[in-house]
Amino acid sequence: MMIRHMSSSCLQGHVRKAQALVSLGRTEEALREYLVCLSIEPDCRLAQTEAHKLLGDLLAPVTDQVPEHISDYSSLLSFRAHIKNSINTPSQIFSPSLWLSVSSLASTPPAPEMQEDERKPEVRRPDHCFLLKRKWSSTDENTEEGGQERRDDHKRAKSEPAEATDPLSSAVSDVLDPKDLECSLCMRLFYEPVATPCGHTFCLRCLERCLDHNPKCPLCKEELSEYLVQRQFCKTVLMENLISKYLPSELIERQRIHQDEMAEFSNLNKNVPIFVCTMAFPTVPCPLHIFEPCYRLMIRRCMETGTKCFGMCLEDNLKGFADYGCLLEIRDVKFFSDGRSVADTIGRRRFKVIQHSERDGYNTADIEYLEDVKVEGVAQRELQSLHDTVYDLALVWVNSLKTEQKERIEGHFGPMPQKDSELQDSPNGPSWCWWLLAVLPLEGRAQLPFLAITSLKERLSGIRKVLLFMAHSKHR
Repeated sequence: MMIRHMSSSCLQGHVRKAQALVSLGRTEEALREYLVCLSIEPDCRLAQTEAHKLLGDLLAPVTDQVPEHISDYSSLLSFRAHIKNSINTPSQIFSPSLWLSVSSLASTPPAPEMQEDERKPEVRRPDHCFLLKRKWSSTDENTEEGGQERRDDHKRAKSEPAEATDPLSSAVSDVLDPKDLECSLCMRLFYEPVATPCGHTFCLRCLERCLDHNPKCPLCKEELSEYLVQRQFCKTVLMENLISKYLPSELIERQRIHQDEMAEFSNLNKNVPIFVCTMAFPTVPCPLHIFEPCYRLMIRRCMETGTKCFGMCLEDNLKGFADYGCLLEIRDVKFFSDGRSVADTIGRRRFKVIQHSERDGYNTADIEYLEDVKVEGVAQRELQSLHDTVYDLALVWVNSLKTEQKERIEGHFGPMPQKDSELQDSPNGPSWCWWLLAVLPLEGRAQLPFLAITSLKERLSGIRKVLLFMAHSKHR
């Protein structure tokens, strides 16, 4: 009777101590006291209930308050490591009944029809907790197969680097598998992770590519139209910090892959993206309506690399697109809720296609740029005279247009440029020539040869023939 009375007093002391620790917020110490209570009296309902509650708080923190519970997760790792060390310590003070109690608290209760000897203690991983990793299972298997000697070697290997590094970082690195931080779309380590309003995380570029085809979340299919308009992607800083701290080598490799891709996309001579649509000319604005998924991707890559440039070519039935085109520079992009956009571009340089190719659904090409051949002496004076004559003819034609036509042209392309002070300063020649070619009522196939001409004299002569023909037709 005396022994039972002392045991009861000791049990009450541990219970009161645990309750005091809970009120002070010292959860781990309180849990330890309740486990001691269970080692003394396995049937103590109060200790079982409170221990179950504390285990639930530790193993399944509330997911919508992640920043506040990072410390809990870190404490849990250190607590589990401490418990593991206690198990392997010869001076173990807990009885086997204690571990059966803990297991029954953390696991799902057995079915009533099961026999008592069929019940196996099992600690299951909560749905929102990623503590159970493949690395644990592989470590446990190696420990069982290797015996006590391998366990001792493993302990020594663990303890040596732990003295020089942060114990918490070492513990997290042991349980954190890079595959747990992979994007579900590209199956690679998260790079610039963003969270959707519905709470799913993807790589920024992976999410954008999915939204090119469907303005819905790739996982839950929630509507993301307004998300597309605002373009305010919520960067997941916590995820980035976890990867940076605990997976530095994997992050470096992921960054290298991304940099290689960006370097390839930013090359304006090899694999230059080609928009197959209409004629474009140097110095002339070219607004574009972007609605096809492949061109959404193309425009976005041009913006991400910083080049903001792509080629424009006419369609060709045999080759896919013409052998000559103009490089366009994006000045602004306006996005709409259904994923469409309007790109404000302007022509920069002419080019000749060396090789036709394709990437991710849109056309690409290896190109070389074209420049006008400069002339001097008598040839230069003759060129100047021809230039002035053709310019005057162009003014006559523009002024002969109806007011509505002229306003529509100037609203789209701007007013006709003035004469250049030096004819041969620009590698593309005078800008008014290209403006005039853009507004003349010519088909694309008739405009295309002018891009290929590298002689300003030939180009002016061709424009003069067109203007004289139109003037002659008008007077009929």
